[in-house]
Amino acid sequence: MNGAQTDVLEAARAWLAQDPDPETRAELDSLVIAAESGSTVALDDLHARFDARLAFGTAGLRGEIAAGPNRMNRVLVAQAAAGLAAYLLTHAEGATPSVVIGYDGRKNSAIFAQDTAELMAGAGVRAVLLPRLLPTPVLAFAVRHLGVSAGVMVTASHNPPNDNGYKVYLGGDDAGSQIVPPADADIAAQILRVAAAPITGLPRSDAYEIAPESVVDAYVEATAAIARTPSPAVSYVYTAMHGVGWETAARVLERAGFSSPVVVAEQIEPDPRFPTVAFPNPEEPGALDLSFATARKAGVELIVANDPDADRLAVAIPDPASADGYRRLSGNEVGALLGWRAAELAEADASADGGPNGTLACSIVSSPALKTVAAAYGLDFQDTLTGFKWVSRATGLIYGFEEALGYLVDPDVVRDKDGISAVVAFLDLASSLAADGLTVADQLDRFSERFGHFASDQISLRVTDLADIDRIMASLRSTPPAAVGGVTVSRIDDLKDGFDALPPSDVLRIWLADGSRVMVRPSGTEPKLKVYIDASSDQGSAGERRAAAETRVRELADGMRGLLA
Repeated sequence: MNGAQTDVLEAARAWLAQDPDPETRAELDSLVIAAESGSTVALDDLHARFDARLAFGTAGLRGEIAAGPNRMNRVLVAQAAAGLAAYLLTHAEGATPSVVIGYDGRKNSAIFAQDTAELMAGAGVRAVLLPRLLPTPVLAFAVRHLGVSAGVMVTASHNPPNDNGYKVYLGGDDAGSQIVPPADADIAAQILRVAAAPITGLPRSDAYEIAPESVVDAYVEATAAIARTPSPAVSYVYTAMHGVGWETAARVLERAGFSSPVVVAEQIEPDPRFPTVAFPNPEEPGALDLSFATARKAGVELIVANDPDADRLAVAIPDPASADGYRRLSGNEVGALLGWRAAELAEADASADGGPNGTLACSIVSSPALKTVAAAYGLDFQDTLTGFKWVSRATGLIYGFEEALGYLVDPDVVRDKDGISAVVAFLDLASSLAADGLTVADQLDRFSERFGHFASDQISLRVTDLADIDRIMASLRSTPPAAVGGVTVSRIDDLKDGFDALPPSDVLRIWLADGSRVMVRPSGTEPKLKVYIDASSDQGSAGERRAAAETRVRELADGMRGLLA
């Protein structure tokens, strides 16, 4: 047995000695026995688990539930909790720091949350555990509502069933937003310090608090208040995608004055197995099939879908040209419509002696449509790096979105994407349209007529070796394309060292001579290279504008596929 084999087996045995979870301990014990018996498969698995560890970054932690530092488990969560506690104590400035902890319905979410509460309390941090499994937006709300130093949400959002994660928010000057540099690196350093010793030595305490129901009640009241013109006349289907959204969403929708939806019964209750979907992400093909079937049977005007932790919203509308009878709107389409609504509300709320004020914001990979809306209403616009940790920090923010189905419609209440408040805002928009005899499809045409038609597409190149992504990005930088899809490249913005007010990021922004745009970046959460393509047209009728923009997007997508092949 060589040195590397000996080292990984020693690391595995040390992990076994501190793992409090009988399931992961038994799993790892079997691997160790198999590796000691000469199994190369088991040995390779051990190396995959122990040669690296899940990095704690601006998305916190996220990974598959299994034993080892490169997986999600109770040992890793304990290290993260103790490291975050040390960070909070270091920055407490003499006061007792505090944290609120939430969890969704995924496997191990409740136990990861309880471990966190016990370890925080044991470290001397005031710990408040939400009363039951709840949506991520309720946790984000609670950080501000309770005035705590930090928040932890145990969730892997829309990841595969056996994944879980650990998302961190900061209070105080961060106003309840997710962590950004340098806080992420400082917390990571504390976690690594803790990980140098077994977690069995970490103090625990059951002296943590359970948050009162009044926290959830306050979220319900604040979110229901988003509706300006609710109408029970709009018929719609709702799905929770086997997640935790329905209990809270149902209360919000009733309080706001909307009619009760037709629910997708098979997906309405939390189920960590996600049995009816191949992938619990409403963006994925097939994820809305049951919603479409339910909507066809009920003959409704709208479908709204939350992802499993209810921080994202998908919308679908009737479409006779689709075999399903409905079409899911893209995140950019929903984002543009809600941005237009936000601009109109800002104008309506403006004082008589002054115009609307505030900022519309979206990530750099989202549609340029929002910038056009902001300009039309005299509002400020800001684009940010991807992720709501950045969108939520835009100065003077009144609305923000990201093309991956994330919308921030009430920044004074929740400084993160919120799929439930987005449902309220979108139903409110549909209600106001219905009062004028219009549909959401009509509003999309009206948008194209007023602002131009904005088309978008996305390419996701999944890799098995992350080095392939580095190679492609390096090639694009060393040999930049002169044209894409037959359109001349006018310039390329390389964000690796920062650009204008944007922090450094591994992103290339390619501008074409006709004003179209292509963005290329590695995914922050998956082994993918992602390409975002946007084009627009303001010539001719709404139909002509749509056709021109969509044709250009297809040409650019074909061109990028050729470059990446």
